[in-house]
Amino acid sequence: VGIYSESLDEHGRLKRKVDENFDFFNYAGLHRPIKIYTTPWNYIEDIVIVPEVDLDRKEALVNVSVKTVGSFDELRVTLLDEQGQAVAQGSGNDVQLKITDVRLWQPLDAYLYTARVEGMNNGEPEDVYEEPFGVRKVEVKNGKFLINGQSFYFKGFGKHEDTYIRGRGLDEVYNVHDIQLMKAMGANSLRTSHYPYSEEMMRLCDREGIVVIDETPAVGLFSSFNFDVSQLEKGGNMEDDTWEKMDTSEAHRQVIRELIARDKNHACVVMWSIANEPASYAKGAYEYFAPLFALARELDPQKRPLTFVNIMLALPQLDQCMELVDVIALNRYYGWYVQLGDLKRAEEKTRQELLQWQQLYPDKPIMYTEYGADTVAGFHSVHGEPFSEEYQEDYYRMNSKVFDEIPNFVGEQLWNFADFQTKFGIMRVQGNKKGVFTRAREPKMVVRYLSERWRKIPHFGYKS
Repeated sequence: VGIYSESLDEHGRLKRKVDENFDFFNYAGLHRPIKIYTTPWNYIEDIVIVPEVDLDRKEALVNVSVKTVGSFDELRVTLLDEQGQAVAQGSGNDVQLKITDVRLWQPLDAYLYTARVEGMNNGEPEDVYEEPFGVRKVEVKNGKFLINGQSFYFKGFGKHEDTYIRGRGLDEVYNVHDIQLMKAMGANSLRTSHYPYSEEMMRLCDREGIVVIDETPAVGLFSSFNFDVSQLEKGGNMEDDTWEKMDTSEAHRQVIRELIARDKNHACVVMWSIANEPASYAKGAYEYFAPLFALARELDPQKRPLTFVNIMLALPQLDQCMELVDVIALNRYYGWYVQLGDLKRAEEKTRQELLQWQQLYPDKPIMYTEYGADTVAGFHSVHGEPFSEEYQEDYYRMNSKVFDEIPNFVGEQLWNFADFQTKFGIMRVQGNKKGVFTRAREPKMVVRYLSERWRKIPHFGYKS
């Protein structure tokens, strides 16, 4: 999504330019490995795994559906524990297997079973596929986000697939390093902002017990893309022509289908994010998004909660789409893009808006999926000036204070895990500096405060 233009250079050759509607650098070329593989004539094409957990009896019924190409005499399905021992077995394209004394997949305490599917012909396996999976229950109830029947509190980050040297290219060493830094801080979650992350990262989150909000690449869906948050101070009409201009619904449907098809079996994925910061305040927003939410609910075999990430311009009195979501996810920058340097006023505005959302939707959990302040590593100020490390810490302390006051507030995912490259602009010097780590993964001062806070907040039962 962006503004496309064409011009001619001095030699009369066509020059193409895209001014992107998003605040990160997309690079170019192939970001991830391309792998070619072969199959037998008869092969296993897809596996769908849906665990149904009885928490009281500590049992799980695991529904395994297998799609094949060609024909097999028998489809054999075996569930293995982490020691490789069979705990259940059956045959057929659709089987329901029971695991007794089940080990649950828990945040930061991951346990993974494996479904081994064997396509048998003449008594021998012609094709075999093994799919790891976790057994856990996710639901939203009475303003709480429940994992395995307990109220969960999200602590963590929005981040980017972005590092020095590699850019957006896959770097599995950095993935491991980033997850370890998160865990050391007491974090338990991330959002795949603003696109699906690599399959390698998703498998790593499964194994490490990192809870994931999985997001489509629908970012920057508003026509003006000027982030003129000064309009908030004026209290004016936020109407624009986004949903008359955007011809993205079919592409949006496609990415929802592809995302759920790819990531449907991951235990780490507890919620789908349909879009990041669309113009949900503009006329036509509900009509655009309602069919997309319906599609996602239809496609997800595990029926996970759904959200979209609300832009700061879409305040409670303006947003048209919040009734579609299970969880209210907000990107807010009081004390940065508005009330810069005035954290007392920013605190009042933060509290006022969160209470509004809770009053409007008392049964929906609320969380922040972005909040942050650009900070230059090494810049200190006795006056707590914006861009200083002191201001960044004061900013996060202010937000934490308000979060703890709101009963239905269930999580804080700050923006951003690390500084990252953006397109060039006068607001971005060497990219976005909102990271609590530098782009080289060196900590800024605020990491010590956040680590202290998050280690004290339990993953379950906070505010319950």
